[in-house]
Amino acid sequence: MASKLAIVAAMKSKALFVVGLLAFGCAQDGSVAWDQVLGTMQSAGGIPGAPLSDSTIVSGLKQALQVGTKNAVNTTSSVDGFLANELIRINSPEQLTTMTKGLRAIGMGRQVDELEVAMNRAAEKAAGEATNVFITSLKQMSFADARGILQGSDTAATEYFQRTTSDDLRSRFSPIVDSKMQEVGLATMYNNLTSKYNALPFTTKPALNLNQYVTDQTLIGLFKVVATEEQKIRQDPAARVTPLLKQVFGSR
Repeated sequence: MASKLAIVAAMKSKALFVVGLLAFGCAQDGSVAWDQVLGTMQSAGGIPGAPLSDSTIVSGLKQALQVGTKNAVNTTSSVDGFLANELIRINSPEQLTTMTKGLRAIGMGRQVDELEVAMNRAAEKAAGEATNVFITSLKQMSFADARGILQGSDTAATEYFQRTTSDDLRSRFSPIVDSKMQEVGLATMYNNLTSKYNALPFTTKPALNLNQYVTDQTLIGLFKVVATEEQKIRQDPAARVTPLLKQVFGSR
């Protein structure tokens, strides 16, 4: 019996970290009434301080993850969400390093910079599509999935979303990236730059699928934002929303 209580306590403590992560994300912009999420969980748990059922823990975790992923999407899909964030800014791909250096050397640095800005704008536009994909994944989450997140590593929630949403996100992002590339003239910029580069002596046109590169970098950046916030709150939950969470999880 003591062992079972210890396991339950450990799971609640883990839940504190994960739910706290996403509460922190919401608290920063004040866009979500987080106390309403906690109130729902508290009501489901019955008497304050009483052990929460598996279904309540899963329900609370799903709500928290929904709020947190929405916050991450809002951050990355805003203007400069990628461009001004050094963690996820999309730079020229390595395949173009030789080309971009050569173009900068002949005074075309501004055009190279414009290419990078356009790639980041395409990523910001695509990132806005992630919310519904995350919600669908959450609806399909089982208790085993939730338990794995609560008992997992400090990026377990991020890893769950990577497993369950990457393919869908990639298929949704690709046409949006392509459309945005056309809108901002990214494809034209790229073709002009490669043409200028090819005109230089002893050069070879780089092989690159620009749409695929921007799409992949958008996915990588989005998951980096989710993972960073997850790690932050797991490492320092007391500095965030402990008073509210105590109402739900009771003494740990």
